[in-house]
Amino acid sequence: MVNQRISQSSDTSTVRATISFPAEHYAELERIAQKKKVSLAWIVRDAVEKYLADQWPLTGTQERKEG
Repeated sequence: MVNQRISQSSDTSTVRATISFPAEHYAELERIAQKKKVSLAWIVRDAVEKYLADQWPLTGTQERKEG
């Protein structure tokens, strides 16, 4: 089960989720985040955004921010 909490800012809404990774995946994500000088959360959000963009014909959503 995923724990989640919805918060809203002035113009966007976000959901906080708690997820588990195998230890070796988590370590690799941390290494990548340190190398890029970004947070691990940023790495995960970026990966999810790219995954969803790849799934676009299936999901019907086409929005994707480049960055």
